[in-house]
Amino acid sequence: MNEFLGSVDAAVQTVENNPILNISIFGAFVAVTLFIVIRASRNNKTAADYYAAGRSFTGPQNGFAIAGDYLSAASFLGICGAIAINGYDGFLYSIGFLVAWLVALLLVAELMRNTGKFTMADVLSFRLKETPVRMAAAITTLAVCFFYLLAQMAGAGGLVSLLLGIGDQVGQSIVVAVVGVLMIVYVLVGGMKGTTWVQIVKAFLLIGGAVVMTIWVLALNGFSLNTLLESAVAASTTDPQDAILGPGVQYGAKPWDFISLALALVLGTAGLPHVLMRFYTVPTAKEARRSVVWAIWLIGLFYLLTLVLGYGAGALVGPETIKEAPGGVNSAAPLLAFALGGPLLLGFISAVAFATILAVVAGLTITAAASFAHDIYANVVKKGNVPPDGEVKVARRTVIVIGVLAIIGGIGVQGQNVAFLVALAFAVAASANLPTILYSLFWRGFTTRGAVWSMYGGLAAAIVLIVLSPVFWGTPTSVFKDVGVAIWPLNNPGIVSIPLGFFLGWLGSVLSNKKEDPRKAAEMEVRSLTGFGAEKATDH
Repeated sequence: MNEFLGSVDAAVQTVENNPILNISIFGAFVAVTLFIVIRASRNNKTAADYYAAGRSFTGPQNGFAIAGDYLSAASFLGICGAIAINGYDGFLYSIGFLVAWLVALLLVAELMRNTGKFTMADVLSFRLKETPVRMAAAITTLAVCFFYLLAQMAGAGGLVSLLLGIGDQVGQSIVVAVVGVLMIVYVLVGGMKGTTWVQIVKAFLLIGGAVVMTIWVLALNGFSLNTLLESAVAASTTDPQDAILGPGVQYGAKPWDFISLALALVLGTAGLPHVLMRFYTVPTAKEARRSVVWAIWLIGLFYLLTLVLGYGAGALVGPETIKEAPGGVNSAAPLLAFALGGPLLLGFISAVAFATILAVVAGLTITAAASFAHDIYANVVKKGNVPPDGEVKVARRTVIVIGVLAIIGGIGVQGQNVAFLVALAFAVAASANLPTILYSLFWRGFTTRGAVWSMYGGLAAAIVLIVLSPVFWGTPTSVFKDVGVAIWPLNNPGIVSIPLGFFLGWLGSVLSNKKEDPRKAAEMEVRSLTGFGAEKATDH
């Protein structure tokens, strides 16, 4: 163990000496995934092909793709770093992310697949006034995707900077721009089918790489979790050192912040547009349900592995080395790979993490583009009068705009923990999308006014509280570092914005003068529960 600790102190400098090896491994991964995307893109003729991969994936395939979409830079880089630095409190992210899938499985997955076509707004506008509801749903979708994209871009910048030894802001900004351009190419060429295959391959590689590293870390500690935890405590910089084995290092002073975070994580998944869109890539609701069960097993396995990897990084690399590396907290997993297997394993694991970021970013981008092209352009602006290829053309142009905005935003949030940034996206999803989804599926008295108030109100509350919080102001890790004072004390807005979203949905519906057509509500209930009529609606 001691020889590892001695060698890893100079890890960052050594990493700098192997940029050619790292770039070569990176290049190989990009080439392979681009080949997959190009092969998969041959049948992208209709909107159903481009948005929903022709509904051609099985439940297990889609389960791997969901895992590939969901296990983002936050899961691998952010959570490993959070556990390495904060111990038990970092692992709470994993628990929140995993428990959230039960909400998605039990309340949303099958019903959404039965009722929708391509996007979340298809479901929400089914029995309500189409134009205002589609517009609101598209705007909340774009907002959630943008926050999520920021996290992936921040992770990409830190990861590639670590590999190439780029410590300055300008170099990291160039890296973020390159990732953005690659992402645009993937989505323009491959559509949902290409994106899905990249996500499946990436899920295999990520979970496989994590299993290998976990076994390696446990082998160094005599396959004893107790020995590993003792090593992590010995390397810890907390006071007292064993504080990382219990709650309180990160959230001890702010328990309300943890409650807010937990609400956002557990309720956010069922409102994430890019996760909901995955349910439309399978042919039936039964396959949608199967895919979620597969995803839960795969994601659960991975989050158990992050516990070993996080404490392993704390023990073998050390919290101080992690914090000082390019990419900061997000560099824990790559530095652990370097400590275990030298430059070769570092290059492989970093390339897997890079593929992780590309796959997730591609999924987010195609979701945002579909929402704009299908909901705003085709259904609100053109009222459904769109030529067969017109919608896909607009979607492809939207991809370029979203890519540019993601690059600019990603440059602005460098250095932030990506798990923390993703938690903000979850808060926005849980505040703006989930209340309207649940009310639409389960409450016949829900109205258009309730939907619009809930979506805009939840979105505005979440964003305003984020902008007024320590995320933006007053701390060394804020977007505006050490500038001003945060008006709202909590890092996550969920504790206020999520109940507010539900309340506004109820209030708007109660105060509505005009109730919705009860026949439409009854039809939606039958369709969501039985799937009757869904195939006819989803395949034209």
